[in-house]
Amino acid sequence: MQRLSGLDASFLYLETAKQPLHVCSILELDTSTMPGGYTFDRLRDALALRIKAMPQFREKLADSRFNPDHPVWVDDRDFDVDRHLHRIGLPSPGGRHELAEICGHIASLPLDRSRPLWETWVIENIAGTDAHAGGRIAVMTKMHHAGIDGVTGANLMSTLCSTEPDAPAPDPVDGIGDASSLEIAVSGAVKFATRPLKLVNVVPNTLSSVVDTVKRARSGLAMAAPFAAPKTAFNANLTGHRNIAFAQLDLEDIKTVKDHFGVKVNDVVMALVSGVLRKFLADRGELPDNSLVAMVPVSVHEKSDRPGRNQVSGMFSKLETHIEDPGERLKSIAEANSVAKQHSSAIGATLLQDWSQFAAPAVFGIAMRVYASSRLTEARPVHNLVISNVPGPQVPLYFLGNEVKAMYPLGPIFHGSGLNITVMSLTGKLDVGIVSCPELLPDLWDMADDFEVALAELLDATR
Repeated sequence: MQRLSGLDASFLYLETAKQPLHVCSILELDTSTMPGGYTFDRLRDALALRIKAMPQFREKLADSRFNPDHPVWVDDRDFDVDRHLHRIGLPSPGGRHELAEICGHIASLPLDRSRPLWETWVIENIAGTDAHAGGRIAVMTKMHHAGIDGVTGANLMSTLCSTEPDAPAPDPVDGIGDASSLEIAVSGAVKFATRPLKLVNVVPNTLSSVVDTVKRARSGLAMAAPFAAPKTAFNANLTGHRNIAFAQLDLEDIKTVKDHFGVKVNDVVMALVSGVLRKFLADRGELPDNSLVAMVPVSVHEKSDRPGRNQVSGMFSKLETHIEDPGERLKSIAEANSVAKQHSSAIGATLLQDWSQFAAPAVFGIAMRVYASSRLTEARPVHNLVISNVPGPQVPLYFLGNEVKAMYPLGPIFHGSGLNITVMSLTGKLDVGIVSCPELLPDLWDMADDFEVALAELLDATR
């Protein structure tokens, strides 16, 4: 067995019917490259073969009523790929709106916690094409955040993909084994008993970070503060429904803007989101005077020696949506990001992971219920939205033999922060995934289409 870290388990404790906490991706695939030609059964067999090398796909949660610590992962002795792989067809004309509608419905459904926490949906009749005659399909994969973050998710996807359509499957990998309720409870009690010893390091590191943050704030060198974000239409409580939209941009255009202004790709991504949201809110007559604030997950895989599959910290970044000129807005975002990165780096990379180890399941659950049912979500939000940037390979990829034409990442949304925009660079493109709640934002396509407009504005600013 393998015990979940506190941060991994927090995504279980914070999950409710209105706040499912899985992450998704939508792949658009060209079936003409699949060796032997595409059939669903052939794809299923290829997936089953790959999963033999991926024990994470064969693991499920286990717990004991006497376990005082977090749950564990164990092998699912009854694993059956057919319980996780589904096949559907889009209604005509099978365009992006129909695809997004069905994917939004899938994203709304919770995962079955009695089985490994993932599903894959093969979606045929894309744009009216015949997948069996070399047309297109879409594949939506859904995995619980307790098992992956951006980096671990990308690593899992890289195992499912290859750089050649006929690449052999990797060698099988043994699972982590099983555990009895007694073993889970006893080992959990040992870990629980040793928790206070770890406070010796956590408390001083926290106090040091607080003192450093105060000094930075006084000198104007701190990241945006929580609860400093203005209220918008998407900063409210969620329902259990999800809607989705997506866009695809040319990565070379992104790099042209980056090189001209001497900034990072992530700065350009933030500027694109800023331009899109500025136009969206201005068109509704709801553009606030103050800048929107994004929460940006930051991977600490290379800095952390803590166990767990989620190795992330985060920083609050200003989107400078109050600045009208696109070029000036980008430069201001880059400066604010530089300050935020320095501040984030000064905070212990494992601080979030360490504190999450101490919080019991009841604490997370009570805190979420209090927040969702109180008037806190009606006041200023902690942040306006989540923006995540996942770098991907710049070589052609094949998912089980099918060439990947797009890979749209889709992250979770939270009460009080009902918008997630995640981007992934892949083979010369920047794929943008947008997730919200239809009761907050009924139509996301204007937002998705405005990414091209925002990029054109930045390109104009380079001339």
